[in-house]
Amino acid sequence: MVLERAREVIRKEAQAIAGLEKKINKEFERAVETILKCKGRVIVTGMGKSGIVARKIAATLTSTGTSAIFLHPAEGIHGDLGLVRRDDVVLAITKSGETDEVFQLFPLFKRLGVPIITFTGNTASQLADKSDVVIDVSVEEEACGNDLIPTSSTTAALVMGDALAIALLEERHFSPEDFALLHPGGNLGRKLLLRVAEVMHTGDEIPMISEDTNIKDAILEMTSKRFGVTSVVNKKGELIGIFTDGDLRRLIEKTANFFDLKAKEAMTTNPKVISENALAARALNLMEFFNITCLIIVNGERKPIGIVHLHDLLKAGVV
Repeated sequence: MVLERAREVIRKEAQAIAGLEKKINKEFERAVETILKCKGRVIVTGMGKSGIVARKIAATLTSTGTSAIFLHPAEGIHGDLGLVRRDDVVLAITKSGETDEVFQLFPLFKRLGVPIITFTGNTASQLADKSDVVIDVSVEEEACGNDLIPTSSTTAALVMGDALAIALLEERHFSPEDFALLHPGGNLGRKLLLRVAEVMHTGDEIPMISEDTNIKDAILEMTSKRFGVTSVVNKKGELIGIFTDGDLRRLIEKTANFFDLKAKEAMTTNPKVISENALAARALNLMEFFNITCLIIVNGERKPIGIVHLHDLLKAGVV
């Protein structure tokens, strides 16, 4: 019985969301156009459960390129209305369209000449009548047995808020890079903002030998720097290859007098490289694609200026 009741709640809320698709109309377009023309912020307001939804919508708008702030209606009529400026837009969330606390704010919004967009389950209400744009978020029934507790209605308002935010995001051509700039502490921020230069090893930490270095010294350089690889450069300091622990294993297996060889005779030519300005995520993708654990960073003259290991990227959270 408990499991079936839970499934029924999910079904009812899913039906409520599905019903919203038919309500995306010219009024929704007007809402998007009104906010795009706004030179200020979107002031999102609502009381009770609608207020909680309003907070989330404000947060979603702000994180997707539309500056927004939540205004508690009760606090608004006691001084917080000072947050609202003439170049703002109001987005009111109300199931009944008759919420007293929100209704008291409307004359003040009108006095400021602020456009009002309302999400409501009652398009014939007082608040709807006084709004410039009305978005219908009505549902056939709440998910609770008595059709009383805000469940389907709050879900519908929340989803409509997401639809509005994403529509605005696309109209603003808001890119993943833009999103990352607003979320520098998150995984996406690390993927889209972190550069190779910020995680690479430089200076004396770079394993490097000349092309004429003997294999014994090449092994010492490779093992002492603990990358399992060393870069090989010509007389101009340009990268011409790498010598890896894999190259060493192959020498041991196939070459009797490998200690007599020079680095240029045993190295891997045309190694995978990357620039210091490349995204760290790009470095990780290259390592995964070619099944390698290190990349040499070169400058415009193809001279090694750094090295980055897979562990450096994982430690930095580039996953």
